[in-house]
Amino acid sequence: MLSVSNISKRYGDVVALKDTSFDVRPGRILGFLGRNGAGKTTTMRCVFGLVEPDAGSITIDGSPVTDSARLRFGYMPEERGLYLRMKVHEQLVYFGKLSGMAKDDASDAADHWLDELGLSERRDAKLQELSHGNQQRVQLATAILHDPEVLVLDEPFAGLDPIGVASLSKVLHDFADRGAAILFSSHQLDLVEDVCQDVAIIEGGSVVASGSLDDLREQASYRRLEIRIDGTPWTPSIEGVSTVVSGGDSHDIVDASISVDRLLSAARAEGNITRFSYRAPGLQDLFRDAVSE
Repeated sequence: MLSVSNISKRYGDVVALKDTSFDVRPGRILGFLGRNGAGKTTTMRCVFGLVEPDAGSITIDGSPVTDSARLRFGYMPEERGLYLRMKVHEQLVYFGKLSGMAKDDASDAADHWLDELGLSERRDAKLQELSHGNQQRVQLATAILHDPEVLVLDEPFAGLDPIGVASLSKVLHDFADRGAAILFSSHQLDLVEDVCQDVAIIEGGSVVASGSLDDLREQASYRRLEIRIDGTPWTPSIEGVSTVVSGGDSHDIVDASISVDRLLSAARAEGNITRFSYRAPGLQDLFRDAVSE
């Protein structure tokens, strides 16, 4: 398990991280969420020793993260960390060797992942000759080539088309199924909700919500409600039910303590129910609530 425990980091008067804590468990995918400048990239750089925290600790299976331990990690930075004029296959072999692989093993792994990611025909192309999405695939292949036990990915879905998103999602789930601990950041909350089991939301350098996504949704104090009577939207006149507007989207919310039976009874008294939806808030709602508190 990768544990980030109470790490803090200042740059002069700027507080980048303040007592940031969360765990990434083996076999689980954690979405690390936050607004721009919230501290996500700084945290990831601390994990890899690129930034030294002022306080706190980062451990893997209870031990400090040493240089040798980091050979078990895979990292995909948001900014390109590859060589534009170097051939794709040659580049993967080079990075595989840096991760401790023998040359032949790195070459075989490079062939495997180029095939898995649909890049076999571009193995001898220079990186600069590839599209943005294909460069992103090569960056991913570099992170996973050595079969890491911990994966840390910064905005991995950026620039990918729907086919690329599906391919990356499958790779992440396959690694998790084999026991890898996976941490990734993304602003695409719909993708995070589809891929992740756990989330940690950071705001102003501190984690303001974390845990199982299912648990966070069920623990929310409200539910999203949609009722249509004869095809027309209808809001019950019950205390604890209100209409909210966010980002141009209008929807009803209801206090979680109000029973579904009571809502249904009120709706039936109005006429023919053509739609009734009562559900826990989604990740978009949880994120908005967490960062606005």
